[in-house]
Amino acid sequence: MVKVREQQPLEVDGSVNLELWLCKLNERNPEFNLSRLREVCDLSQQAEEKAIATNTIWAPGHSSFRIGLEMADILTELHMDEDGVVAAIIYRAVRENQITLNHVRKQFGDTVAELVHGVLRMAAISNIRFGVNERVLGERKDQLEQARRLLVSLVDDVRVALIKLAERTCAIRTVAKANEEKRVRLAREVFDIYAPLAHRLGIGHLKWELEDIAFRYLEPDAYKRIASLLDEKRGDREKYIEKVITLLSGKLREVSIEAEIKGRAKHIYSIWRKMKEKGISFAEVYDVRAVRILVRDINACYGVLGIVHTLWRNIPREFDDYIAAPKENGYRSLHTAVIGPEGKVLEVQIRTSEMHEEAELGVCSHWRYKGSGDDEEPVAYGQRIEWMRQLLEWQEEFSDVSGLTKELFSEVSLDRIYVFTPDGHVVDMPPGSTPVDFAYRVHTEVGHKCRGVKINSRVRPLNTTLATGDQVEIILGEEAEPRREWLHVHLGYVTTSRARAKIKAWFGHRARRKNIEEGMRLLDDELTHLGIDHVDKLQVASQAGYDSCDAMYEAIGSGELELLDVLDQVASLVQLDLPGQQLSLVLSDAEGDDAESPIAGIGELGYRIAECCNPVPGDAIVGVIDEHSFVLIHKQDCLKALRADIYGHLMRLDWKQDASRTFPVDIEVAAYDRSGLLYDITGIFMHENINVIRLNSVTNKHTSRVDLKMVIEVSSLNSLLTSLERIEQLSNVMSARRVASD
Repeated sequence: MVKVREQQPLEVDGSVNLELWLCKLNERNPEFNLSRLREVCDLSQQAEEKAIATNTIWAPGHSSFRIGLEMADILTELHMDEDGVVAAIIYRAVRENQITLNHVRKQFGDTVAELVHGVLRMAAISNIRFGVNERVLGERKDQLEQARRLLVSLVDDVRVALIKLAERTCAIRTVAKANEEKRVRLAREVFDIYAPLAHRLGIGHLKWELEDIAFRYLEPDAYKRIASLLDEKRGDREKYIEKVITLLSGKLREVSIEAEIKGRAKHIYSIWRKMKEKGISFAEVYDVRAVRILVRDINACYGVLGIVHTLWRNIPREFDDYIAAPKENGYRSLHTAVIGPEGKVLEVQIRTSEMHEEAELGVCSHWRYKGSGDDEEPVAYGQRIEWMRQLLEWQEEFSDVSGLTKELFSEVSLDRIYVFTPDGHVVDMPPGSTPVDFAYRVHTEVGHKCRGVKINSRVRPLNTTLATGDQVEIILGEEAEPRREWLHVHLGYVTTSRARAKIKAWFGHRARRKNIEEGMRLLDDELTHLGIDHVDKLQVASQAGYDSCDAMYEAIGSGELELLDVLDQVASLVQLDLPGQQLSLVLSDAEGDDAESPIAGIGELGYRIAECCNPVPGDAIVGVIDEHSFVLIHKQDCLKALRADIYGHLMRLDWKQDASRTFPVDIEVAAYDRSGLLYDITGIFMHENINVIRLNSVTNKHTSRVDLKMVIEVSSLNSLLTSLERIEQLSNVMSARRVASD
């Protein structure tokens, strides 16, 4: 429920008793420099008085000075340091143009000025996402710019995020008298951005308050209904909790366990959400009656759990061990629901005092800044700050911020999928994520060692798209060795910028020679798939902007250069069409055909595709003219065409680039025979919308080897390349490649 905040000490005339406020602040933080804090308070108050006198106040009826003091109160509860508190006190005065940032820098130093500047940049998110049409996200460019501003503010200093959270908390506390449009807009902003941010940083202390207040303005009827239901039974519930506490205290004293037991606060939004998600009534919500037990150490937590389950029967599937498996934001506690006294459902939370402080204050529970003189960082603090550090790491790994801003935006977006680990823990991912993305989300080393995946207990390809509800089990190898193929966009192994950055970073640390060898192998494999035996690779490297073949191979091997970009350069040399160009071919005799010829330079002459070499769009071609002025289309290196060249019967031709039909390609698949092999191969063709014209299978019973020769119709060489890659991924398949026509 909404927290009742402590009022600032006031004088008889209603003004703030600043000296008394400073004394209370000093009691909580004796290390603070009171003269410096008094100086910033005086500056804020004077700036506001001047703005009122000159009628230039930004928000009439709201005191920037008193909001600054309230922000300071919130932040001292979060263990904020002195610079952060000073920045909070002066922030609203700077935002409302009552004082300049340069003035702050000169009087209070660079650190305070940078903190204020960071919070000002975060304020830009309100203007973009929550404008007139607050439910419409707008153009993607605006979204990325919005996320970029939030990102830059966050990664500079985590204190910026905390000051902004405090400011938004003050804002929504005081919005009750504003018009409905403003209340709803602010509530939507807080609910969508700042409550999730507080959750990410593990600050339950603010998360619950922000959610409840925002819920009150977004769903006023539901809020009032649940609040009234809580009030109706408040007396009976409090007596019931007192009875439970008395009983538990006695049992714990019998086994010499020291514990603090108290009723747990009821959060209205949490109750409403459980009612909606589970389709239950208010009476069926387990944590309406709840107690929290605080003990000294982890062993005592499990000891108390045993006593609770001995006293009362626990409810199946309502036990969560967040100590053994903490939540993503580092939250640790034991949760159980039991049939308590009088047959009523009771929720019990068990944790240590340290865990409780972490749950309430999150990243602030073990606050430490650079220069503190303490080299060791508490584990809990490290878990809380992990997300912020990941942002810093990712920023270093991206060549530009666009990929990272997309990743950050997805972190606060409601459009997510939810998958499960084998242990039943939930992991949220962006839509379209693959098992490789999942592996890197779990842990970088899990991603590096990923060799396969089981989805819902069945082995599936690593480029399978995950869906909400999938259980994902990563099959690990012994060595950390990602596959370079994962970086090829057309294969669909990786969709998140986070995973792509981790893979590129890994390959970036490999030896240059290894990258060269792997780059050469990858390029040769793709050329083999396409049936290209001869190409001047030095010329390809030159056209791709590299001085040598080794430099090009290294770029491919490290993931710096996309393989499809190299094949595009190959295409310009051997006249192969690649992504972005449409391919087609009229394969029947052109005589009497009204369709436009796909051959450039042939004019109105009749033509036919030569059966001896069966060229397809992308092959370098020539025309052989017979005595009737009829043209046979050959590959340039066809022996019959070379013989005709002696007599001067050749004409140089090219394929047109704007045709739109399909063309046939001969392919050969070598594999060891197994049940379902042909079904799996044709399934890939169906997925790629490829038609199989002819199929011939030869099986050797002694070696169990099968050779499949097929003629398929494809619309582009990119479609062909993707299909061949996927066929080679099938079990028992040794190779799949394009071959010359029979």
